Amino acid sequence: MQDKYVFVTGGVLSGLGKGLVAASVGKFLQNQGLEVYPVKCDGYLNVDPGTMNPNEHGEVFVLKDGTEVDMDFGHYERFLGEEMTGEQNLTSGKIFQEVISKEREGKYLGETVQMIPHVTDQIKNKFKDDGVKIIEVGGTVGDIENMLYLEALRQLKKDYNVCHIHVTLVPYLDATGELKTKPTQHSVKELRETGLQPDIIVGRSEKELDDEIKEKIALFCDVKKEEVISNPDLDNIYNIPLKFLEQDMDRILQEKLDLEKKKVDLSNWKTITDNMKKDSVAKIAICGKYTGMDDTYASVEEALKHAAAHNGGSVEIEYLSTEDIDVSKLNRFDGVIIPGGFGSRGVQGKIDVARYCRENNLPLLGLCLGMQIMTIEYAEKKGIEATSEEFEMNGEEVIGLMPDQDGKKGGTMRLGDYEAEIEGKTEKVYGTGKVVERHRHRYEFKPEFYSELQDGNFIISGKNPGSGLAEFIELKDHPFYIGTQAHPEFKSSVENPAPLFDELIKASK
Repeated sequence: MQDKYVFVTGGVLSGLGKGLVAASVGKFLQNQGLEVYPVKCDGYLNVDPGTMNPNEHGEVFVLKDGTEVDMDFGHYERFLGEEMTGEQNLTSGKIFQEVISKEREGKYLGETVQMIPHVTDQIKNKFKDDGVKIIEVGGTVGDIENMLYLEALRQLKKDYNVCHIHVTLVPYLDATGELKTKPTQHSVKELRETGLQPDIIVGRSEKELDDEIKEKIALFCDVKKEEVISNPDLDNIYNIPLKFLEQDMDRILQEKLDLEKKKVDLSNWKTITDNMKKDSVAKIAICGKYTGMDDTYASVEEALKHAAAHNGGSVEIEYLSTEDIDVSKLNRFDGVIIPGGFGSRGVQGKIDVARYCRENNLPLLGLCLGMQIMTIEYAEKKGIEATSEEFEMNGEEVIGLMPDQDGKKGGTMRLGDYEAEIEGKTEKVYGTGKVVERHRHRYEFKPEFYSELQDGNFIISGKNPGSGLAEFIELKDHPFYIGTQAHPEFKSSVENPAPLFDELIKASK
């Protein structure tokens, strides 16, 4: 079979959901029995987004091999139920770094190293894999930082079977009561100037695109009316594949990519998304410090939605800043999550949350820093003036920098998949004695405090078999009080919710 590609580009402005479009397309192709290989291309010069502030850039997603990536990879994995690798994430920083390294090593044999062909060739070399390659280019057409990616796509389109999807904004003007197509027309014009012509246009809008609007876009952008796909505001991102399916996008993809005509069956997917529309089965508080941007704890929120849907309904989520929290207000909730984070800001509030949940039998799941907070709080219960080496707080450091960490930034943390041998309630939750979860941290529960804190109620319920590092803690006499050094939210998908989140919802119900 000839190599097949799906390009996903964006126009007018960023944040239109190109990653969700790419993930939805991948779901269609996967449902037809095809292997899909998503690749995300970002124009920024950071080698990865690991050092970016989540309040500015959104959540940093961690892959199984430890690569820190853009949060769109969360959409790919949640929709497709498959794990990605760092090879599928390109940034301009990474590409330039590799090209310059080759030049320094003399691998270009004295050639003048140029943007074209050397940088574009380096980009194209990253797309080699079996299956249908879904290439998402970040940013918008016209941005100087993604021009090399678009040039690489132009070169590929000459030689391979390609379906190009362009996602644009179709704004609705309240003053006139109209959807306006002019931004889409200009965006496609800009795309054509790079040598690319879209095969499908996805119109992102507040409202449904009617036939008249579709016909107008088709006329000015050289596509058929049925190749203009409406992507209006929906109450749930997981309804996007179903919305596209209503408009026969699966059939259009099959025609463009010369695929066998097969019916896409998303009946199980629809059952799950229908559950998400039902009444809430639990009200969960996420108590953290990064509450200024909706995407900061995106994976945690999505994992809760997956778990709730598999328990027959939706979930009500509320964010509480731990910088100024009144813990008495937690009595309004059925369960609590203390998520991951860095630094000492808001730490005392998190400790107060852990104490409240412990003393009031309120279900609590601690993630990464959350587990460390739960450990510090229990140490305080036992009379230790406890703290972490990370915090600007006096006390005995029951949490410390891992021996192999030097405090440098950028891909130096303990990242990716690590195994744990588990027992107690944690083992019952997972239904197995060994689990693998993803990590992103550089501090640990210090081994010299293991025996002092374990008292028959507080136990270390999971350890890494190689290092002996504490991976899970729990309280035996509490309905649900489990902390993990890992980030199980990263492995949750629509059709396979993360076990700890599933159990938290069950306990909260």
